Amino acid sequence: MIRVVSIQFNPAGKMYDFNAGALDLKPGDRVVVETERGISLGTIVTGPQEKDETAFSHPLAPVQRLLGPEDEKTLAHHQRREKEAYDFCLRRIKERGMDMKLVRVEHLFDGSKAIFYFTADGRVDFRELVKDLAHTFHTRIEMRQIGVRDEAKMVGGLGICGRELCCASFLRDFQPVSVKMAKEQNLALNPSKISGQCGRLLCCLDYEYETYCDLRKNFPKCGKRARTAQYNGTVEKMNLLTGELILRLEDGKQVSVKVKELVDENSPSSPQPEAIKEQETVVQQPQRRPREQQPQRRPRPAPAAAGAVSAPVDTSSTRPVAAEAGETGTQQPKSDEKQKRKKRNRRHGHRKPSDQKPDRPSQE
Repeated sequence: MIRVVSIQFNPAGKMYDFNAGALDLKPGDRVVVETERGISLGTIVTGPQEKDETAFSHPLAPVQRLLGPEDEKTLAHHQRREKEAYDFCLRRIKERGMDMKLVRVEHLFDGSKAIFYFTADGRVDFRELVKDLAHTFHTRIEMRQIGVRDEAKMVGGLGICGRELCCASFLRDFQPVSVKMAKEQNLALNPSKISGQCGRLLCCLDYEYETYCDLRKNFPKCGKRARTAQYNGTVEKMNLLTGELILRLEDGKQVSVKVKELVDENSPSSPQPEAIKEQETVVQQPQRRPREQQPQRRPRPAPAAAGAVSAPVDTSSTRPVAAEAGETGTQQPKSDEKQKRKKRNRRHGHRKPSDQKPDRPSQE
């Protein structure tokens, strides 16, 4: 087990783990550590914590010492040199007419290197500038190009909310921000209102994005039909935080309702007009019968004359029409079978007995 502390080298910068050893350290202490770039000065963020050494992929560098009086003098000397280097480099950039913006100059704690941070739209040829800087300050020069968000993090400032920039105060990593986040929160898509000091979208748009997405699940979309127990209209606007909707009725009026008052359109308690029409048609169908399916009424017999005697009717001579039609239908297939049989006999060389010719006399 080793004692591990987290150290940052810049305000709201990334944190790195170091081995505290036997030093008595606490958050806020300034210490001197050795990094890949050289000796650097950092600030402790989290106090010593005992962790297993096998949890790290590589051995942790130890903390050398706390910041002492001599280190304070060295730090003040480097700060003066950083200001001189910034002014000198800025003059050279203007004289050469270079398309770049100098942001900051940083000297390592041991004075072995000076890092110049700048921003530019594209690639810049700064070889002549590096020669001037190395000849003047007699140290190693490194030119590092950064983005506009990193520039705002280094410079700092106040946002449109009146508070210190998030990236310069507590935001250690930049998260991707899109216009969709502003749309979900019903914000005006005005670049001056949703952009920060860096000219990019505000980082704070990502803070409440998930909350708005969860609230929107209970709301219908704008332009959809919605109804309550009293109103039925189209959704015009919505307020996710207060849970209110503005419905436009058919007569053009606008009313404000709560999302809890909405009634499900598919609920069985409130059938739709289409369902009502279907029920009406189902009820009316049995009442309408086609004329073909209606039973034919039998004609009533004529009343007999007074004093007339009814003659007996021969039931054997009178047959229904349907029976005659059935008999003719049964006789027709027999005649067809006979004709087929005749054709088949002729095909095979058979003749009728009546058509046979007399046998020829035998020659004796």
